Amino acid sequence: MSEDDDVLLHRDGPFTTITMNRPRRRNALSRDFLLRLTGAFREAGGTDALGVVLAANGPVFSAGHDFADMAGGSHADVRDLLRVCTDLVRTIQSVPQVVVARVHGLATAAGCQLVASCDLAVAARSAGFAAPGGKGGWFCHTPLVAISRNVGRKRAAEMALTGEVVDAATAAEWGLVNYAVPDDELDKAVDDLLRRATQGSPRSKALGKQAMYAQFDRPEQDAYAYAIEVMAASSQTPEAQEGMTAFLEKRRPEWPA
Repeated sequence: MSEDDDVLLHRDGPFTTITMNRPRRRNALSRDFLLRLTGAFREAGGTDALGVVLAANGPVFSAGHDFADMAGGSHADVRDLLRVCTDLVRTIQSVPQVVVARVHGLATAAGCQLVASCDLAVAARSAGFAAPGGKGGWFCHTPLVAISRNVGRKRAAEMALTGEVVDAATAAEWGLVNYAVPDDELDKAVDDLLRRATQGSPRSKALGKQAMYAQFDRPEQDAYAYAIEVMAASSQTPEAQEGMTAFLEKRRPEWPA
């Protein structure tokens, strides 16, 4: 991919960075842009990278859906675009790698949905987050799905109904992002979190991520029933056996290739 592409992929050691590179449109999520991002995550997901960073170029992380793609669109056209966006966020959560959002500037509407859908997120203190549809003519129905699963019902309702921008410190307090850091420490904080989150066996981590999302929204009894079966089955993997043996033998584990 060239520097002129809307989506950039860069591999640096064990990590891949996917950069939204549409600053002229405030990284607004057109249908084509969403498809390119989904393709980039699928490409990164098929590699041996341990982690993925979702970043953005320009003054805004993402302004959400591109209204130029939607204004005047038919019911079927808009439904299809929203499904394409949903496919992207599900892809982010289905790839085996840990995905960290690196957030600077504003992340609004579907842009905020992207942040909420990543496994982890670090924001510069100058960043802001909003579901602005509540003060306009088109409510942020789909972004609210991801946002509410991060911040809880009352805070999600406040964001959605007021449409106001939440600052990075508040977003961290509410659980929308993991950390809010000084702007000049953003890259360091992202790298630190990604390195801490990718320790251990990559295959075990991939299974753990898959199971984590599968149990999140189940009732507690169902979640335990599911988790018991996954954890019992995964105890038989070479990674689990090596981890337990290494602990008992007081040595560093050597993960199977």
